[in-house]
Amino acid sequence: MSPNTDKLSIDKELSWLSFNERVLQEACDPNVPLVERVRFLGIFSNNMDEFFRVRVAAVRRSILLSSLQEGRSNSRHLMAKIQSKVMALQERFDGIYTDLMRELVRRNILLINEKQLSEFHSDWLKKHFRDQFKRHIAPLIVNNNRDLIKQINDDATYLCVCLFTKARRQYALVEVPTKNVPRFIELPAEKSKAKKYLILLDNIIRHCVDELFGPFFEYDAIEVYSMKLTRDADFDITDELEQTQLEKMTKGLKKRLTAEPVRLVYDKEMPEHMLVMLKENLNISSTECLIPGGRYHSFKDFMAFPNPSRDYLENEKLPALNSAGFGRSANSFDAIRMGDIMLNYPYHKFSHFTEMVRQAAYDPAVRFIRINLYRVAKKSHVMQSLIDAVKNGKQVTAVIELRARFDEQSNIEWTRILAEAGVKVHHGITSLKVHSKLCLIGREEQGEIKLYCHVGSGNFNEGTARVYTDLSLFTANQEIAREVEQVFDLIEHPYRRDNFQHLIVSPYDARQKLSHLIDNEIVNAQSHMKAAITLKLNNLLDESLVQKLYEASAAGVKIKLLIRGMCSLIPQIPGISDNIEVYSIVDRFLEHSRVMLFHAGGENKLFICSADWMSRNIDNRVEVSVPIYDLRLKQMIMDILSLQFNDNTKARVINKEQSNPYRNRGNKRKVRSQIAIYQYLINYEKRQLQEFNALRMSAHEGDAERESNVEPDITPELQAKAS
Repeated sequence: MSPNTDKLSIDKELSWLSFNERVLQEACDPNVPLVERVRFLGIFSNNMDEFFRVRVAAVRRSILLSSLQEGRSNSRHLMAKIQSKVMALQERFDGIYTDLMRELVRRNILLINEKQLSEFHSDWLKKHFRDQFKRHIAPLIVNNNRDLIKQINDDATYLCVCLFTKARRQYALVEVPTKNVPRFIELPAEKSKAKKYLILLDNIIRHCVDELFGPFFEYDAIEVYSMKLTRDADFDITDELEQTQLEKMTKGLKKRLTAEPVRLVYDKEMPEHMLVMLKENLNISSTECLIPGGRYHSFKDFMAFPNPSRDYLENEKLPALNSAGFGRSANSFDAIRMGDIMLNYPYHKFSHFTEMVRQAAYDPAVRFIRINLYRVAKKSHVMQSLIDAVKNGKQVTAVIELRARFDEQSNIEWTRILAEAGVKVHHGITSLKVHSKLCLIGREEQGEIKLYCHVGSGNFNEGTARVYTDLSLFTANQEIAREVEQVFDLIEHPYRRDNFQHLIVSPYDARQKLSHLIDNEIVNAQSHMKAAITLKLNNLLDESLVQKLYEASAAGVKIKLLIRGMCSLIPQIPGISDNIEVYSIVDRFLEHSRVMLFHAGGENKLFICSADWMSRNIDNRVEVSVPIYDLRLKQMIMDILSLQFNDNTKARVINKEQSNPYRNRGNKRKVRSQIAIYQYLINYEKRQLQEFNALRMSAHEGDAERESNVEPDITPELQAKAS
């Protein structure tokens, strides 16, 4: 996109598609292990499903609104661009899929269809279908008395079946039951054990389709083709005052089940009569909704593609690291009191956090636990510890965000479980999502309450902590902890207004403080001092903050951005963004941590954050950024940022063309930041352990003064400057 005076940004939808194209690049990278490449096809497909459910749905609503108001809108033009890009990506996807299947065959892994079955495998599958799969399948018979759109599950793959006789056609839909049965089935060895045969559940159903319909229908022939419907994931929440937020969300989820279709993906070989039937029964009139595809849909299941062969076809495991900080004491609170601790997931064990909450559940000194919950694991140790804490007489308050997209139903269920257990459950502020990652524990020590807190960038989710990169600060700094307590109070009593000297809190002071931090860099640049801003975010879209970065660049501030997903800012515009470099890293872990670093005349003000720079995060969510005062932790994060900005293996350059070129390595040594960070943290933890062991030795020798000096490296000057 060529910038002009009116257009100095990339449309967020097109920027998002560019991000997903980077995911697709991983699927065709020969340096990525083969099975992982197949799994990236699943990630790409899962991302695309969400894109249509959320972003395309929003564009379609904008088109409808503009037509009703008879006003001019760019939405239709944007939709055309989206369609064109999606079609190009789908074509590229199909080509990569074909190539990867050939590569699997070369490794003696064969993903076969029902027409390629040997007699042995055919007989085995028919028996296996009767014994294991048939019970999970109930065909949906299409007739004029049934509103088909209300019966279809969003995001599931269906096989559309046509039963032919000379006189009529009878249609039916068969949902592929992936919630109950694995999508991929490994067939038993027949002759050569070297060859591994896999078959998709879809093709097992095709193979056994006569067993489903033969006993009840008469037909001369049968046709089977695949399809998948995607609906608008947004839904209205009514403003009826007598309803609780929980009731509103439950009603809204029911609306989602029958929301307007935004995409029908179908087998491009599907006959016209079958497609016409689907369009009529699903009320699809616009061709924008129709996406011709291959034989298989719901490729998101390929994220769990099995490896039946060799270890080298997958990424080498990186065992999560123990934290030397937590290891210096058997009691989590003693460890935190000895000095701030920073965990970097998934490189560190998430169990350090769950262990802290577990200990808090029965520690006699703990009086209360307060926590924000946005997305949690299905089997959550965190939730169990909160319940155990109530049983032990602790005061437990959980702020559960019901509007966490696609986790609404899960959070409604957790609300019920926690409330029944006696946890005090809040659902935050009606007009604001609570997206901060806070946990606060109050402990009675020497007759007064001492606060321990966690502030981070990621959810309290054991599952995502294994694949998302996130940062977690554990601190007993009472000034920060009291401000975390203020945030919890604001969530419960939003009419209050507090001043934060350390934290940056959306929506209360984030926009003002972020602008002030940028302005300080501009002043320094204009004074011919070094001025620099380094940001690592998931998304950069907020218009006014983008404009502030353009202003800073024009003033001479050196700006480096690491943006995983959407980025509306266009770098390297002469006179506007010459001093801005933007990169994106897509690798084996999803880059999710958010970091802000401002040079600040050499002070290096560094924050870890829950918020992206999007209007919704700055103005419409409760978000928290925390300054890092401990000099060791600050240096550790700055070192990690340096590794990421020197990545020349998985880093892409974000440019105005959105072409995603890999960063030019030149003659420099190979740097793959995620692997380099893991090695860095191994060495970091070794050094920390050596220091702590040396301190223990000194303590055993009676050097009590040396032991008492193991405190956070927080100077009075730094504390004063934080405000």
